[in-house]
Amino acid sequence: MNAPANIGHNGGPPLAKLTPKQREANRLLASPASHIMLRGGSRSGKTFLLLRAIVQRALNAPGSRHAVFRLRFNHAKTSIWSDTLPKVLKLCFPQIRARFDKTDFYVELPGGSQIWIGGLDDKERVEKILGAEYVTLYFNESSQIPWSSIEMAMSRLAQKVELAPAIAAATGKTHLTLKAYFDCNPPSKLHWSYVLFKLKMKPGTKEKLADPDDYAEMLVNPSDNRENLPDKYFDILANMSAAKRLRFEAGEWASEVNGALWSLDDRVIEARKNEDGSITPAQTIPGIDTTRIAKGKEPEMQRIVVSVDPSGTKGDGGGDDIGIVVAGLGVDGRAYILLDGTVQMSPEGWGRRAVELYHRYNADRILGERNFGGDMVRFTVATADKKAAFKEVVASRGKVVRAEPISALYEQKRVSHVGDFPDLEDQMCNMTVSGYVGDGSPDRADALVWALTELMLSSKSQYSLSALA
Repeated sequence: MNAPANIGHNGGPPLAKLTPKQREANRLLASPASHIMLRGGSRSGKTFLLLRAIVQRALNAPGSRHAVFRLRFNHAKTSIWSDTLPKVLKLCFPQIRARFDKTDFYVELPGGSQIWIGGLDDKERVEKILGAEYVTLYFNESSQIPWSSIEMAMSRLAQKVELAPAIAAATGKTHLTLKAYFDCNPPSKLHWSYVLFKLKMKPGTKEKLADPDDYAEMLVNPSDNRENLPDKYFDILANMSAAKRLRFEAGEWASEVNGALWSLDDRVIEARKNEDGSITPAQTIPGIDTTRIAKGKEPEMQRIVVSVDPSGTKGDGGGDDIGIVVAGLGVDGRAYILLDGTVQMSPEGWGRRAVELYHRYNADRILGERNFGGDMVRFTVATADKKAAFKEVVASRGKVVRAEPISALYEQKRVSHVGDFPDLEDQMCNMTVSGYVGDGSPDRADALVWALTELMLSSKSQYSLSALA
């Protein structure tokens, strides 16, 4: 049961009046659906609405536990702990005295309910938080969170807690219902969020959901929050690229980014008239899905590599991921993407991860881009296993230039993905002729490019760059 939209807790003053669209979203959050996503453009008030609903749920059920996750703990502290959650408490629940535990990063409300803040990249902290059960889980900026991390956290959505007597009498219910909340600025249709909330299928397996009505989503955009935003902000949105406006202004999943080097589905390029009067005929470029095969259907491999795209991160959530991709050259002369093993670890951790995959797949070598200190990658791998074969690759050209011939291999149906790799494929489909338009760095896509360059375009491969011209 949520408080009316235009008053504070227990009839307090109207310090945080919601817009009509936000009131509609507020009703959805209190609906019977247990999995609810608010998607939309930037600055539409999604985080504020969801935290407001969680605080109200916590007050309605004394002793309840609620967890708010982002991918990076540092980002959760900055945006949730230090900014939005204090604002929600001040504006919507001014009579409530909450205690902020700055050691374990949770807020305790009257009645003993707790709201924990965490980052799914912090293994030690995740294990501590997930040692308890919760009645609400909220995945903030969920477009950045891998599905595997969502599944891990969802195993703890299991707390059974009674409603306060007055709330129970008003609602006719005895216990607070379990809820999983999500929000995102939608990435491409490759992402698990689209598969789950729009296609109503399980990410990865693509099985139909047993109860599709239990998964609800709603579009909330900056235009729905106009009265709380400066006019200049909408000028900023209007000056963004078409791809960015689709995501951050319109709040829509992209079927294809303009100028993308890859697409999930077949891409149709319409016929066009050239400057010299000639006509370039229409063509259909195969998408990644066209040649995808199920695990176990790949042929025997004649070569396998583990490719590492390093970053300057210390593994503390403050930097980019370390892209790790396992790929093989089949006896049929085609390339196969076998695993996306990308991690957020310290150099010692990802070095061990690369060596572990090297042995698991009986790979021929580990590839590592010379980056962040020259021989750092070679040293990191050697520290984990001195006997592991290693080859250093040097980025003498930009990411797009390196990626274009690999994109051509896909067009020629010379590459197959063995299974689904949504996070990797999402990065690939955000790689354009003008650069990368996704969030952060295309670490996974870079690792894939290095792997396929080694397998298909190096001097040991049966293909060459000239063959792709």
